This record gives sequence, C-alpha cells and structure tokens, in this order.
Amino acid sequence: MTRALSTPPVIASGLLGGSAQPVLPATGDLLLRPWDDIDAPAFLAAYQDDEIRRWHTRRPSGEGQVREWFEAYRQDWRQETGGHWAITRDGDEVLGRIALRGLDFDDGTAGVAYWVLPAARGAGVASRGLGALTAWALDEIGFHRLELDHSTRNHASCGVATKSGYLLEGTKRSAAVHDDGRHDMHLHARVRDH
Repeated sequence: MTRALSTPPVIASGLLGGSAQPVLPATGDLLLRPWDDIDAPAFLAAYQDDEIRRWHTRRPSGEGQVREWFEAYRQDWRQETGGHWAITRDGDEVLGRIALRGLDFDDGTAGVAYWVLPAARGAGVASRGLGALTAWALDEIGFHRLELDHSTRNHASCGVATKSGYLLEGTKRSAAVHDDGRHDMHLHARVRDH
C-alpha cells in the first residue's frame, strides 16, 4: 500500500538501486567496497571474536550462511533498503564491516552499524570508515539524518560515534537484548548541515 505524502520524498526512489553499489575511499589506505563471496571466511572469523560476539547477537553459523547474507545484502541494495560494505585495506584485506540500514527515502533517514576485526582496532578504522560513509550518504546521496545506537556498556563504539560527529541524543532504556540480558542503548545522530 502506497501512502500519500504531503511533501515530496527527500531522496528519489531509484537513486541507489538503479546503479551499482559504489566503492568509497576513506582516509589513509582504506576502501569501503561491497562484500564478495571470497570474503566469507574473514566475515565468519569475525564472529568468533569475543568483542564482536558481545555486541552482535545475530551471527552466521557457517560460510554458507555468510554467502546467503551477502546475497541478502545485494538484494538490500537493489531494493534500496540497505547498503553493506567491507572496510578494507586497499580493497583487499578485510578490516571490518559498515552498513546503512532502514533506509527511509521519504524522511531522508538511515541507521548505521559497524564492527572492526581485533587486529585492526585502535588504528581509527571504524571512525575513518564511518567518516567516509557519512560524507557519501549526507553530501552525495542527500540523506538528512543518520542514526547509530550501541549498548551503553560499549565505550569503544561510543568513542567512534562521538569522534565522527554523531552527537549523543539520549538513552533508550532496556532497548536491546544481548547474550547477558537487556541493555540500555545510547542513540547518536548526525544531521546534514545544509
């Protein structure tokens, strides 16, 4: 069912899904690129890391499921519901993941999620990847607001959000379930300046 709007959509339908998902350069030697089936072992290995498991309760069970997720990511792009990128060094070595989810073209909003592999932590990979994705989404595509949330116990993610200009807007009480129970979630957002 199509809803009637009194205002035009912020972003025109077909802007993303009508073209290939872009490769986005980030500062240093980082590139954000779409996931490829050859990345399945690295992606699966990420979910063996205790910190990633601590904050992400949806986990793949094997490489076959990872490849299914990658196909779902490609479908998200075609249907304009999401975009999922590998954060890589020079397009090759996978260092992390970053995604836009819940794309709302009518209001010009989306959510952001990310993780970084243990060997790449502490080098600004998450903040540089988030900076590149944010600039593309706000300045090139025309989103007005990007949100991210994380457990109030995840201090590293809070640091990445703050460093990347995502202002802390509040706490969503008991908003997510993790392996150790319910967590309060911090809500951060970045709004386009113009």
